Amino acid sequence: MTGVGSMKAKLTHRWDLTVEEAMRLQWELSAKVVEEDELPETVRYIAGADVHQIGNDQMQAVVCVLTFPELELVEVARATVPVTFPYVPGLLAFRESPAVLKAFEQLRHDPDIALFDAQGRAHPRHFGLACHMGILLDLPSIGCAKSRLYGQASEVGEEEGSMTPLHDPIDGRILGMVVRTKRGSPPLYVSVGHKVSLETAVEFVLKCTKQGQRIPEPLRLAHLHARQRPLEPPKTSATQGTLF
Repeated sequence: MTGVGSMKAKLTHRWDLTVEEAMRLQWELSAKVVEEDELPETVRYIAGADVHQIGNDQMQAVVCVLTFPELELVEVARATVPVTFPYVPGLLAFRESPAVLKAFEQLRHDPDIALFDAQGRAHPRHFGLACHMGILLDLPSIGCAKSRLYGQASEVGEEEGSMTPLHDPIDGRILGMVVRTKRGSPPLYVSVGHKVSLETAVEFVLKCTKQGQRIPEPLRLAHLHARQRPLEPPKTSATQGTLF
């Protein structure tokens, strides 16, 4: 546990980019992604981040921090910022990341690893929001999306824990895993964000998904909180984390 603001971005760049500039930046930063485990010996805190659009002009991001492996909620941080980038598939990070970064800045607990309701390597330029946040925050990160953005995979088994690789249709490289977390429910698309191996990413997703649930608990809670409006409009662009 550390002071508020310790989770500021370690790497920054301009956000007022054209679509073409944003795509080029994704290719450039994609080369920085580490697909090997660089985790602390003991993971104590795991975060889940989700974003929800409010009206036509604001993005609200929520980061929930849970203990690991107990999965007990200890903190919720929320930030709301103006929308400054158009909706373009594959470039959602440029709409959502400013709010996510603001929410991480509010945390009192520094997570050891984070799950994002977004793509990681399973992206046309191999650099989804989970990679983007992992690089900027220098934080081990995992992409855990509810739908496929890019890649090809065979049918995944119906049993919980079944999985099948997600391949790049151009060069065949493995971009992620399609993972069944709940029988009878659609699978999740798990991929590396930064500083984790794909094997470890899948392991954390499964360990964080409670019996009978489809979504890992950090993301399930972040999703619920992201769709709740603050009781009072924030006086600033961010609200400090709430401890539990």
